[in-house]
Amino acid sequence: MEQILPGIYESGENPFVLVLDQISDVRNFGAIIRTAECAGVHAVVIPKKGSAQINPDAVKTSAGALHTMPVCRNEELSEAVKFLKDSGLHIVAATEKAKNIYHNARFDAPLAIILGSEEKGISEKILELADEKIKIPLKGKIESLNVSVTAGILIYEAVKQRNNTGIK
Repeated sequence: MEQILPGIYESGENPFVLVLDQISDVRNFGAIIRTAECAGVHAVVIPKKGSAQINPDAVKTSAGALHTMPVCRNEELSEAVKFLKDSGLHIVAATEKAKNIYHNARFDAPLAIILGSEEKGISEKILELADEKIKIPLKGKIESLNVSVTAGILIYEAVKQRNNTGIK
């Protein structure tokens, strides 16, 4: 991220980054990367350990987006989130523990959205770094959405808000 972020700011764009905390399923990972690339996300940050491997299944599911999307692997994900925060990004974490509904969140600033694994969610250490915690309301009997669906909803809410304010 240290090499990518300055170039984004220099281009006049507001950074838009995804942070994936232990997303281990390669198909979910690939689908998230595909959606992120289509929406103009600048980079994806993942931990070196406990994350999906970039393998042929992930590349296929991403429809090739993994060939163009910068994926930054960090030894300590919390340090990467601290770096993003110190670099002026608004840190938004998607968690069922939140009270705030996603469409009330501020996505028009320099932004990092954090998504956690379906099994464990976002680790407490990383959740504590969030400026804002949000959830997607559920009406049915199932208690959670697939993480790639959550990613799509939140990414395109950010795109909508950025388009409404003229932000690149």
